[in-house]
Amino acid sequence: MSLTLRSQQARAGLTALLQNTSTLSGVKSLFFYYFVLRYVLRVYRHVRGNGARQSVIDFWRYLSLHTMLLSIRYIPAIRKKVESEMAGVREDIRKKLIPEGPKVIRHLSLPAEGKSKDWIVAEMQRMDDESSASGAWKDGKISGAIYHGGEDVEKVIMAALERYCVSNPLHPDVFPAIRKMEAEVVAMCLRMYNHPNGCGVTTSGGTESIIMSCKAHRDWARAMKGITEPEIVMAASAHAAFNKAGHYFNIKIVTIPVDPRTRQININKVKRAINANTIMLVGSAVNFPDGAMDDIPALSQLAQKHKIGLHVDCCLGSFIVPFLEKAGYPTKRFDFRLPGVTAISCDTHKYGFAPKGSSVIMYRDNELRSYQYFVLPDWAGGVYASPAIAGSRPGALIAGTWAVMHYMGEDGYLASCKAIMGAAKRIERAVRTEIPELYVLGTPPASVVAFGSATADVNIHAVGDAMSARGWHLNALVNPPGLHIAVTRLTVNVTEQLIADLKDAVAQVKGKPTGKGNMVTLYGLGSSSPVGHTMVSRVASIFLDTMYVA
Repeated sequence: MSLTLRSQQARAGLTALLQNTSTLSGVKSLFFYYFVLRYVLRVYRHVRGNGARQSVIDFWRYLSLHTMLLSIRYIPAIRKKVESEMAGVREDIRKKLIPEGPKVIRHLSLPAEGKSKDWIVAEMQRMDDESSASGAWKDGKISGAIYHGGEDVEKVIMAALERYCVSNPLHPDVFPAIRKMEAEVVAMCLRMYNHPNGCGVTTSGGTESIIMSCKAHRDWARAMKGITEPEIVMAASAHAAFNKAGHYFNIKIVTIPVDPRTRQININKVKRAINANTIMLVGSAVNFPDGAMDDIPALSQLAQKHKIGLHVDCCLGSFIVPFLEKAGYPTKRFDFRLPGVTAISCDTHKYGFAPKGSSVIMYRDNELRSYQYFVLPDWAGGVYASPAIAGSRPGALIAGTWAVMHYMGEDGYLASCKAIMGAAKRIERAVRTEIPELYVLGTPPASVVAFGSATADVNIHAVGDAMSARGWHLNALVNPPGLHIAVTRLTVNVTEQLIADLKDAVAQVKGKPTGKGNMVTLYGLGSSSPVGHTMVSRVASIFLDTMYVA
């Protein structure tokens, strides 16, 4: 082969190599610009939805959090100090939760021989007697938590539990009555929320109802709109279960601040936060922190305009909010009568007085509900299908719920609503007109009344600690600092005592050092800085660990 031919081949090879290199570089550049644009778009959407000021705060928290975590991990002195403080916290929590003393008997393994029913009943009574807190809820000094319908309701529930204690709706052919009762519970709730042609599923509680709705909307948006980076827009006051769903299902939660006066979600900021990845809006009726009801009609219009979902969280409002109008209290529409509402969660185990572990998630149509289901058609064990998270479920709780709803009836729930609302409005009036050091957050339309400190010389969490010393269990709030009482039927009989004790607690802490009460310490730490939030998370984890110490 001639030198000229070899030279030509070499030039051709070099040209081809350069062309390939150019093509490879171009591909790399495309990938680089794609990822840059992707993250620039994320930053733009975050700033647009949250505002420049809040975005700077979020960035500062992110840096502070990671700086703190690195310090704890790599700086021995800081790590030793933090671990020493956490050990003290762990011991304090252990003393409060775990009974000690010579009379405490622990059952850590199966008995060699089975015990009699009489022994079991006696031992349960003895375990109750180990703590002075057992049964204290009956005096009505607890906020929410215990939604007790009365001893007559308990008897109805126990009759249902006894009859269906081994039932499991996973096997509807074996327990047809449970299948029928579950369908009827859903149907009754749908009519209560003005959509008899809708559909739904019972769940283990409000958290599962919310999680299932988020999953259904996510999968619907992926199938129908091709959304692979889903986002949910909600108020900062929305229930933490939405954040849990975002964590579980890789959904971005876009949090919108509430109006400081009305405590409702800021609709203008919701408009700015909606983008091509938004799958669902959230409205509360009512929210847990301060008992406010979001502007559901405005959210409905936005959901319709952008063809996205709208979940209305009525877990706490449950069997109060649907009866407000009939009870003579003003309220805006919040249910399926608004065309933009696609899902509603309602806790039957709250003001419905059903046994704990009972809630309903309702949908506007069957298509959306189908995205909640899990189906595995080719499993080795046969076709597997379940409507929600659980496979086997306690049919006895469904039977208890069905029984209570029939026992109470519309007239019973209406009377309950009137009694509870009367107590809530009395507390609200007392705070507004009789305790000038406090102010009511927003204009609560239902059973929750939240209040904060109106003067600098009253620490509201110190008031909470003073109320705890008087036997009350109120919920502590942050942003802004406050307390709330979720009025129940148990509260109705001790309303005047609550008001009197609240006045005394305010007088006790006014102008005095805050001290070291549980609320002051924990919530003061949590609101101090991003580092404080990290420590509160550690304390919460220690609390959960201690729950399982036998």
